[in-house]
Amino acid sequence: MLPDRIELIEVSPRDGLQNEPEILSTEDKVALIGRAVAAGARRIEAASFVNPRRVPQMADAEAVMAALPRPAGVSYIGLVLNRRGFDRALAARCDEVNYAVVATDTFSKRNQGATTEEGLRLHDDICAAARAAKVPYTVTIAAAFGCPVEGEVPEARIAEIARRLAAGRPDEIALADTIGVAAPTAVTRLVAAVWAVAPGIPLRVHFHNTRNTGIANVYAAVEAGVAAIDASIGGIGGCPFAPAATGNVGSEDVVYMLERMGVRTGIKVDALIDAAKWLEGRLGRKVPAMLTRAGVFPARAA
Repeated sequence: MLPDRIELIEVSPRDGLQNEPEILSTEDKVALIGRAVAAGARRIEAASFVNPRRVPQMADAEAVMAALPRPAGVSYIGLVLNRRGFDRALAARCDEVNYAVVATDTFSKRNQGATTEEGLRLHDDICAAARAAKVPYTVTIAAAFGCPVEGEVPEARIAEIARRLAAGRPDEIALADTIGVAAPTAVTRLVAAVWAVAPGIPLRVHFHNTRNTGIANVYAAVEAGVAAIDASIGGIGGCPFAPAATGNVGSEDVVYMLERMGVRTGIKVDALIDAAKWLEGRLGRKVPAMLTRAGVFPARAA
């Protein structure tokens, strides 16, 4: 049984651009977000509030947020890695906050300078602060399907992390395949394992297409009952602290697959393709998403 509708969270302005060698101007970032809104996206990860020396692509997070239009029904998400980032996101008027806990100590130290246990304790603080501020709060388990340093991550470890996170009652838990190593069967198992320890908390998934399994993993998550999917216009992006962690699943590819299966997204695929082609002009190269190259089927008259 497939759902009638899936929510797509557009992450190209953040996870998309953070790993690209080009640094887009604030105006171009705002224009990309505007194109996502025009295509129908209603939850957009607009910026990350991180150390600009480590991720220079996100150095203008406050300027981006200040320049964004605020249409009714659109929610802008800010990614944070610590309490300072959370305070910045709140001051910048982010509608939602997404905090990341990394599943392994080695990668967690590389990514945000803290162990997994320290990240879990910080989650307790940020989750409580978000609740006090009445700001919707997502916590992402990064490297949930594999670590670039430590390799395989036991499903039992992810389930235990999810159990600890669920105690704070976040609005959403996201499972992120940060380096693109998951297979559909692993997605099915891990979704079930997390729901068993975090009942009643909505799940969201975030896949990279590093090893060409991303779209299959999206299907597995949808079939398992997940109703919120991250995707990036053009399939751009990746993690700057993980070698060879290439782009996200393409928004246009995900929407095309879901709509062809009869699952509504509320997103206009032609507008996504136009946005991806516009983005190619800004980046100076082709984007990896397949639909931008091949077009929709059946082909539509110009």
